[in-house]
Amino acid sequence: MNYSTATVVPTVKLLIDGRMVESRTTQWRNVVNPATQAVLARVPFATPEEVEAAVSSANKAFQTWRKTPIGARARIFLKYQQLIRDNMSELAAILTAEQGKTLPDAEGDVFRGLEVVEHASSIGNLQLGDLANNVANGVDTYTLLQPIGVCAGITPFNFPAMIPLWMFPMAIVTGNTFLLKPSEQDPMVTMRLCELALEAGIPPGVLNVVHGGEDVVNAICDHKNIKAISFVGSTKVGTHVYHRAGATGKRVQCMMGAKNHAVVMPDANREQTVNALAGASFGAAGQRCMAISVAVLVGDAQHWVSDIVAKGRSLKIGAGTEVGVDVGPLVSCAAHDRVIALIEKGVSDGAMLALDGRAPPVPGFESGNFVGPTIFSDVKPGMSIYEQEIFGPVLCLVGVRTLDEAIDLINRNPNGNGTAIFTQSGATARRFQEDIDVGQVGINVPIPVPVPMFSFTGSRGSKLGDLGPYGRQAIMFYTQTKTITARWFDDSELAQRVNTTINLK
Repeated sequence: MNYSTATVVPTVKLLIDGRMVESRTTQWRNVVNPATQAVLARVPFATPEEVEAAVSSANKAFQTWRKTPIGARARIFLKYQQLIRDNMSELAAILTAEQGKTLPDAEGDVFRGLEVVEHASSIGNLQLGDLANNVANGVDTYTLLQPIGVCAGITPFNFPAMIPLWMFPMAIVTGNTFLLKPSEQDPMVTMRLCELALEAGIPPGVLNVVHGGEDVVNAICDHKNIKAISFVGSTKVGTHVYHRAGATGKRVQCMMGAKNHAVVMPDANREQTVNALAGASFGAAGQRCMAISVAVLVGDAQHWVSDIVAKGRSLKIGAGTEVGVDVGPLVSCAAHDRVIALIEKGVSDGAMLALDGRAPPVPGFESGNFVGPTIFSDVKPGMSIYEQEIFGPVLCLVGVRTLDEAIDLINRNPNGNGTAIFTQSGATARRFQEDIDVGQVGINVPIPVPVPMFSFTGSRGSKLGDLGPYGRQAIMFYTQTKTITARWFDDSELAQRVNTTINLK
């Protein structure tokens, strides 16, 4: 962390009570372009008083926002989705500068979040209760889905547009207020999205933003006025958030680490499958929790190694702003060093390094955090590169004889974020989807992240909490069900005798 304030770079602001506020903290961190090491901005680690002010603002705003008509809430998000569309190029440029992914991938990051904003604008059809008429004589029972209060979101560096947009639109449109803590590594595009949200008409206090590290995370977990927390990030931090926040009675959903396998059957379309593996493994420099990091080659598909290596070698490495680049830099020097160390550990563990992406030449960007596509063959469970989430452009190839062996291998892995199978056999695909114990399954789709009409449904070691962060499950997460049983008497109706039983008569 950089504690110096003697610099001319801009400061990232806090958002409290509808205003962008300069932090009074003495703790700052640089936001760094990972392709050039240029300092883009300074981000503050908010003080306890600033976190308290943000929660207080959200708590106060909830008293009126919760009663705002559902149509008025929906219209804000209709305007918001248009503002995001109108500013797509600017948002992508900010994202690429601070995170490193290519401009087309940055636009995809924003667009997948935009889809959730569009879904939020249809809240009138989503936040519906139920009614049963005349459940007893003159008695009706119905339910209301009502907001729960101040909610919070803690988001990671790898999708600084999409994942905040998974969270605060669904929370706010259901009548809650929100406190967002974006990643301190790349908060600038998140803040621009928040500026657009204010422009769309979100009232003061309904959306607040604080920045920081462990202290701010713990303050969010502990605060008595925060009722629910949504988290996306590492397994270590997510497990901490889940237990610490849960101990105070909060609702918590944590989407965490992964080790996603793709099964390649011998009957799969070779060119399409190899392209899919390369895109899902090396896109975004492998910094996706849904990236394919293990390809399980079944039977004769084990002869495809040279094709996969050739495809990886063909990808262009460079700064995300450069035309035709496929693989940008890792987000930080620390991330780069960690990936290099794991590659070296893979070699020492005995895996075959079929494509070495260390120290790729990137003319004009020699100081960037670049690692090129890297492929290991002959990988075995127990090796560090198989057991750990590398979060870099590294693909492990594992050979098995049968589909049964592939399913068993995947089901023995503790993680369950996503998996995929490549085959032209409907029977094989159906058997895979039934027997695999993973929350999200792709059939000839390498990264099966659901569209917002459905919910993100990672499982096992990749997820804590029952409900996903968007889609139908998010409505349940951000609302509480109130059940009402009502009877109205006509003036002419005779009084009944005292009923001391539990029956409705």
